[in-house]
Amino acid sequence: TMGNWLVNHWFSAAVLAAWLGINIFLFTYYFLFFDQDDRYFYTRAILGSALAWARASAKCLNFNSMLILLPVCRNLLSFLRGTCSCCRRTLRKQLDHNLTFHKLVAYTLALLTAVHTIAHLFNLERYNQSQQATDGSLPAVLSKMHLQSNKWLNLIHSNETTVEYVAFTTIPGLTGVIITLALILMVTSSTEFIRRNYFEVFWYTHHLFLVYFAGLVIHGIAGLVRGQTEQSMAEVHPHRCAQYLTQRDQNCTHDCCKDPEFGSIPAESWKWVLAPIILYVFERILRVWRAQQKVVVKKVVMHPARVLELQMQKKGFHMEVGQYIFVNCPAISPLEWHPFTLTSAPEEDFFSIHIRVAGDWTERLIDTFQLETPRIEVDGPFGTASEDVFQYEVAMLVGAGIGVTPFASILKSIWYKFQQGDQTLKTKKIYFYWLCRDTGAFAWFNDLLASLEQKMAESGKADFLTYRLFLTGWDTSIANNVALHFDTPTDTVTGLRQKTIFGRPMWNTEFAAVAAAHPRSVVGVFLCGPGALAKSLQKSCHQHSSLDPRKVKFYFNKENF
Repeated sequence: TMGNWLVNHWFSAAVLAAWLGINIFLFTYYFLFFDQDDRYFYTRAILGSALAWARASAKCLNFNSMLILLPVCRNLLSFLRGTCSCCRRTLRKQLDHNLTFHKLVAYTLALLTAVHTIAHLFNLERYNQSQQATDGSLPAVLSKMHLQSNKWLNLIHSNETTVEYVAFTTIPGLTGVIITLALILMVTSSTEFIRRNYFEVFWYTHHLFLVYFAGLVIHGIAGLVRGQTEQSMAEVHPHRCAQYLTQRDQNCTHDCCKDPEFGSIPAESWKWVLAPIILYVFERILRVWRAQQKVVVKKVVMHPARVLELQMQKKGFHMEVGQYIFVNCPAISPLEWHPFTLTSAPEEDFFSIHIRVAGDWTERLIDTFQLETPRIEVDGPFGTASEDVFQYEVAMLVGAGIGVTPFASILKSIWYKFQQGDQTLKTKKIYFYWLCRDTGAFAWFNDLLASLEQKMAESGKADFLTYRLFLTGWDTSIANNVALHFDTPTDTVTGLRQKTIFGRPMWNTEFAAVAAAHPRSVVGVFLCGPGALAKSLQKSCHQHSSLDPRKVKFYFNKENF
């Protein structure tokens, strides 16, 4: 299975290996540099190895801060997707791992921040001890140098200075505290639970990234960690002269009499993050410009279970199957943009989305549309994996709950391609599985399935689409109703010809049946649903794929929002 994964995800594996390799290289190189370089001989006399831990983690923090914005430049990703439309499907598909990479970099930043902060707490403690020491040791002598000149080495110049004082009054201390708080808030507010249920909390706290980058750029500007200057090294090299610092006569005559001089390490975070910040500014300008273009709401449909359907038109809007848009309603909040999967087909003269209540913003939007039609702004469309669905001879589509939305688009598009006798359609067979907790959620999708059933039967293609509806949450009244109408030609829950199945699918059975029906096909498995379901589908894909290249293969695709 590892071999399979590498074949399908070689690009992701290469990116991960390069990222990990660069992190390890930066950390090791700078750790050894600050641990052994003679310019920091005196700095190490006070700080010990905590200096190297702080500096090495700082380099990796800069590197990862440079990367964190790139995966969320969605227009950049769309552009890359477009330019590599001639590339292999596997390469394009891996651009969908952008959010996974974004999270990985974020967790790495959190870990490195912890290392960097702990190292500096040790450093401050050592600076403090050296400043207070009166034993004539090297750290003590070095700490008193600020009395003779401004070429100080120890940033603490008074016995009364505490670690807290340094943390909240110096630029590095204060920005460090602010950056760390911003990072903690961003990481904790971006959990799956908060994103799904309190999107606004996630959205607004995530904009603390502005504070993070501002703090990062200013953080090293004061240059509190210092090393010996090149000129001073030439005059009084520590290997030759360090011993004389602790045992110096009043009337000193040899060439080590002169005190060593120290200078700051120049701030360099800005060099790392400048290019991505500029790129991200362009990204945001492009988003604002795209959002200004007029959107006409053609039709508003209120479906059962409080699902709102909006049919819209916008000049120059071209979509692909399974793409999504970001929607903003200035009347509710001028700043908030929310992602929605398109439920229309590219062949239709409008684009549509279905919105259910999931947090304050969606609730307010649905309420607003019941009273009037407010102005809507749209950014997109943006691409995800479902565009590839027509490339497979056989497709297994799995939608859980509202996750059925990209498949509304796919099923409609296939129906249009059929009607038009499209020769580019490689798909010969579709298996569609919809898992849903309550019957109300089926309602808006029913019309589509019913009309598809009818159209395919009329055109003699009734066996092209096999679908199964699984009701995962149901009560006794539904069960009794089903028992009463068991022999009716249509289903009591949905009114469709295919019966609703109560409970969850047995994936092994489903995959085995598909593999038996298509022994030599490449099968694309598409999921829009929770992570736990993704794991079991991925497992089934591996288990049921044949090792023989001429036989059945299952490829797994997951929607990413």
